[in-house]
Amino acid sequence: MTVQDIRSFNRFYTNVIGALDYGRHVYTPYTLTEARVLYELAHAPRTDAADLRAQLHLDAGYLSRILNKFEHDGLVERAPSERDPRRRRVTLTAAGRSAADLLEERARETVGSLLATVASADRPRLAEAMRTVRTLLGDGRAPGPEDVVLRGPGPGDLGWIVQRNAALYTAEYGWNADYEGLVARIVADFAQDHDPRLERVWIAELDGRPVGSVMCVRDDAPATARLRLLLVEPDTRGLGIGNRLVGEVVGFARAVGYRELVLWTNDILSAARHLYRRHGFTLVAEEPHHSFGHDLVGQDWRLRLR
Repeated sequence: MTVQDIRSFNRFYTNVIGALDYGRHVYTPYTLTEARVLYELAHAPRTDAADLRAQLHLDAGYLSRILNKFEHDGLVERAPSERDPRRRRVTLTAAGRSAADLLEERARETVGSLLATVASADRPRLAEAMRTVRTLLGDGRAPGPEDVVLRGPGPGDLGWIVQRNAALYTAEYGWNADYEGLVARIVADFAQDHDPRLERVWIAELDGRPVGSVMCVRDDAPATARLRLLLVEPDTRGLGIGNRLVGEVVGFARAVGYRELVLWTNDILSAARHLYRRHGFTLVAEEPHHSFGHDLVGQDWRLRLR
């Protein structure tokens, strides 16, 4: 392989994804870099400008101009960071989140159209080739938090949530098929009747495969949302996926106007409980119960959003 081979491939691929005229390619007023900044802000509710610059490897002045433009258009707000007053925290406004959602929808449609041109039998080869490129040019490094993408569910993802919850909780806690039935009902209810303005599912993806998920759905109580079915694959724990998923639910619930966010879990799920406490949830009730083939202690947690 020569330098020219790589340059030739780069020219080919930038044409395929429309990188040189990204705005027109996906029918948006944003350049590829601006779209990437919006994407990162949409998938990290509280981001410092310095972290964003490091993650995207952008020149400080260039990023500042992009954020100035977004702020002028009412897409972002900037304030002193809670972690370090010398830093600037950047968050999307409601208009910014709507713009990011529209951009995500159009990008998925564009990539879906591209993938539709590839025969089903050839897609595993394509996926493997893409993994090979990432592995070789990434110097064989282990995956990091920056490699994890949070996205909405695609075809088959809701079924994956049911299957992986059932398999993992059986493997790790010995729960029986009653739990799979519960998860299946929760997912089916969401699939058949949900309000996309007020309810959402997030899928964490790493190297093209789902590795985590969480749901935000309406609760029976007024102005209350419920966090459900938080899951992270064992081989990807330690990458901050659970923390990001919970943060997405909290940020979304607050942005759309819920007053409280609640959840139900069991005391044996210690890692999840630590996450909930970190995000400000408070344990409000406990009750022993026999479910999924075991004696358990159920817990109700609550977070006031306003």
